[in-house]
Amino acid sequence: MSWKERITTNAGQCGGRPCIRGMRIRVIDVLDLLAAGLSREEVLEELPDLEAEDVDAALRYASSRLDHPVMAA
Repeated sequence: MSWKERITTNAGQCGGRPCIRGMRIRVIDVLDLLAAGLSREEVLEELPDLEAEDVDAALRYASSRLDHPVMAA
């Protein structure tokens, strides 16, 4: 499944930041919990409205945003 089916952006919600399925749970919220050391299961407990696929989509979204060419000097 593509992250595009789960990650939404709406200028009137959360300052236009990417959210999970139109909810007010931002992608960065999920990523911050993972970066803090929570497991996928712990993230789902912390944010019970999420589904496992939402966590995967947040990671795939972040990866897609970082996938750009790098110019070597």
